[in-house]
Amino acid sequence: MIWSILVMAVREIRRHKMRSALTILGIVIGVGAVVALVTVGDAASASVKQQVARMGNNLIMVMPGQDRRGPARTPARPFETADVRAIRAEISSLGGVAPVASAQVLAVAGSANHSTTATGTTADFLQVRGYEIAGGRMFDDTEEGQPLCVVGATVRAEIWGSQDPVGERLRLGSLSCDVIGVLASKGSSGGGMDQDDLVLLPLRTVQRRLRGNDEVNQIFVSAASEGSVQSVKSQLESLFRERRKIRPGATQDFTVRDMQEIAEAMQSITGTLTVLLAAIAAVSLLVGGIGIMNIMLVSVTERTREIGIRLAIGAMAHEVLLQFLLEAVVLSILGGAVGVLLGLGGSLAVILAMDLPVVFVPSIIAVAFFFSALVGVAFGYFPARKAARLHPIEALRYE
Repeated sequence: MIWSILVMAVREIRRHKMRSALTILGIVIGVGAVVALVTVGDAASASVKQQVARMGNNLIMVMPGQDRRGPARTPARPFETADVRAIRAEISSLGGVAPVASAQVLAVAGSANHSTTATGTTADFLQVRGYEIAGGRMFDDTEEGQPLCVVGATVRAEIWGSQDPVGERLRLGSLSCDVIGVLASKGSSGGGMDQDDLVLLPLRTVQRRLRGNDEVNQIFVSAASEGSVQSVKSQLESLFRERRKIRPGATQDFTVRDMQEIAEAMQSITGTLTVLLAAIAAVSLLVGGIGIMNIMLVSVTERTREIGIRLAIGAMAHEVLLQFLLEAVVLSILGGAVGVLLGLGGSLAVILAMDLPVVFVPSIIAVAFFFSALVGVAFGYFPARKAARLHPIEALRYE
């Protein structure tokens, strides 16, 4: 019985192709928008994970100052080289420690120049931050204070183009250094910062020749394993509270953050925006459902005599109700199918245009079809009930 009723419903939809197409337009737009937004949102979240992972393995950042936004305030006391030695001596489960002292400089070689960041650090920087050497070598701890440098991919491209800069001289402000290596490209970080726009030098070289002090801007620490990240983070907080003489309960003047915390914060923002936009797009489903209900009411009115004949020759009221309800559901599911195809196609175009990782979530298709059918049932029931409750004699007499 259900099959014959379904065939009748499909036949009736095919009789009014244009009207049926306009009826499902709201469903198509709603489902397509939801699928596209959720898919692009998932791709953006995956991109955030990749970008954060590029910043370093099991990375923990220690920075002077409180981790908050607000009006300008007195800067916190910077770290010193002695703090780095204390970390190496007192923190267990370390993978590496890379202090950083940086300065903005104009890099000049021949007639080419480029504004970049001179980053003074140690040999552990590569392992801690996940960089690799593409050519040449990295300086080691025995070369502290020497005028040696390793250039990032962006600096190489801006100054030397495709040429190999190893062995060339590079002037950074008042300092002239020998290029001994080139870093492999890492791309942008989660915050959009170009991680290849830097020049690495020994820490003491930057402190003495470019900054004129013993200060350290921040300290990058890597835990020996993913499971020891929280332990190392806790040890670092205890160590710096002690070294900076911060009393129990007092606000600390430094920040210790791990990559997982940063990734979760960025994914939370991305997820919230995705849900918000998807909820706004889902309003189209409501509009589409109202459109289906209006058209079905018109259909009931147009087919009043047909309904009367069916009831007069023995059709049950629930069979009439099921026929009109199935028509509404079929319309909704057709709209959902077209919307899913358009949504996936549109999201794929956006993902490729924005160079995001392609993420396919099958569950969103199932959810889209479920809600399409739900809209058909919810908004098709009233017209179907109206048709089923028609009196046969009155329906036959309807003009």
